[in-house]
Order: sequence, then structure tokens, then C-alpha cells
Amino acid sequence: MPDSIYHEGFSFLTPDERLNFDEIERVARATAELGVTRLRLTGGEPLLRPNLSELVERLVRIPGIEDIALTTSGMLLERQAAALHAAGLHRVTVSLDSLDPAVFARMSGGRGDLRTVLDGIGAARALGFPRGVKVNTVVQRDVNDAGVPELLAHFRHTDVIVRLIEYMDVGNRNGWERSDVVTSREMMTRINALWPLDPVSPAYRGEVATRYRYADGGGEIGFISSVSAPFCGNCSRARLSSDGQFFTCLFATKGTDLRAVLRDAGHAGEDEPLRQTLANIWHRRTDRYSEERQERRSRAEAVHEDKAGKKIEMHYIGG
Repeated sequence: MPDSIYHEGFSFLTPDERLNFDEIERVARATAELGVTRLRLTGGEPLLRPNLSELVERLVRIPGIEDIALTTSGMLLERQAAALHAAGLHRVTVSLDSLDPAVFARMSGGRGDLRTVLDGIGAARALGFPRGVKVNTVVQRDVNDAGVPELLAHFRHTDVIVRLIEYMDVGNRNGWERSDVVTSREMMTRINALWPLDPVSPAYRGEVATRYRYADGGGEIGFISSVSAPFCGNCSRARLSSDGQFFTCLFATKGTDLRAVLRDAGHAGEDEPLRQTLANIWHRRTDRYSEERQERRSRAEAVHEDKAGKKIEMHYIGG
């Protein structure tokens, strides 16, 4: 979120423009009735939403929902971890790209504090969330790739699982170039030379991370390979923005307005129109952006920013 755009005078969403907790819960219940079993609260930064633990408490009570996760920068985690744990949150993922303070500052846009993030991870570990704590690290060539072994060493022999994510062309502002990508295969070769790895079976169908464990018992690591090994055909994820837009792909250029469906006076309190809308969207989806990117590359075509339309920004719908 560059300062040149999101400055002190920028007009963010008003409370009325955002979905309230009742509306979020209605969408979650409708998706659960259609077969969804896993929910994730992400951002932007979800811990900026007041009383987020109240929403967690509501979501864990929905029949059919088996897993509630949270993705956060970690800056507010230490002060909110206890309330989230008490509310029933199952697991926490913290975005952390480097243990080098200068690199951390560069990749976080000069915001945040490394020590605060590490303290947040420590607080979450101490509380013992039922399904643990993960760290997501986006690896960018000549930016933070040299520091990945230090980060992995920090979390080895702990219960924290680090997942290394290929640098993706999300949104329209990150200046993505294919040459900046360190593929999972390359990263795995580097790591395997330090600590041999053994493959681990997926925990569930559609899991995006390819899992490995350290042969010496040092824990688990994952690789997310959206660029070099796209998994569009096996993707079962959808995303709901804070203002009620429903997206079926991280690289989408437009979504469907569920806020209007939720607030339609003609169907006040009725969720069948919502369920029908969600089912129709899902059955019609044709998203395969990452596979198409790979196909363009195999044909030696340009793989720069998609010219067909402006993609939604990562800070708008998260990962």
C-alpha cells in the first residue's frame, strides 16, 4: 500500500461500507451449507478489525466448519493472541520475509518492527493453538533469498512450520518480473544441501503447500509454487473482501457483489438467494490465471502484467 496513494488524507471504507459480523457470519454459514469446511481470516491486516475474536467465536460455532485460521503481519498478535485462542481459533499464520532488520523493513514498506513480530509468534506458540503456528515467507531473488537459511534455522526444532512462497505477480504495483522468482525447486536444492528433506503426504485434498520434513527431525517445511507449478485445477478457494465482493481467484480482475444480496430489502433475513448466488458463481468459474501464465511462458510470450484488466491488490483480499 504505497504512501503516495494511501496517505494520511486517503478516504478508506466507512463502517457502513464494510460487512458487519452478522453479514460475514451469514456468508460463512451459506458456504458451509454448500460444502465449505475451512475458513481463513486475512487482510490487509485482520487484527485491525475491532473485536475480531468475537467474529472467530461466531465462526467456530457454524455446523460443518472444521478449521478457522488467521493470517497476520504479527504486529498486533501478541496483544490479541489470548483472546483469539479463547475464542477457538485453530491456527495462526504470520507473514515474515526476513530476520534481517534492513530486509524486513524493505519488504514491509518501512512499516512494522521485527522484534514485535517475533514476540507475537512467541506468544502464539506459548498459548498452544490447536493446529499450530506457521510462517509464510515470500522469496524474492537478490532481496531476501540469501537470508532464507537463517530464517529456517531460527524455526528449526520448534513447532513452527515455515512455508516458502514463490514471488507472484499479484496486483498491479509490485513490479513483478519472472527473473525475480526463486522457484521452489531451486530453493529446495539449496536447503537440501544444508538439511536433507523427506517428502510428506498432503494433509487434505487441494492443499497448496508441498510438504517436507527435515530428515534429522528438525521439523517441517512447505513450498508454495504458484509460478513454477500452478495448481489452478485443484484450487478450491474463494475470497470475500471486507466490502462484500466475492472472488474466485487471487488474480481476479472483478468480483461479485454479495453485499447487495445480503442487504436486499426484498430478501431480508433470507439466505436462499445468497446460497443460490454462491452456487452459481462457483459452478461458472473458469479461473486459471497461473496456468495461463505458465502456458504463455512455454510459448515464449510476454509474461508481464496481465493487460486484460487490472488485478485486485493483495492488500484488498489477502492470500
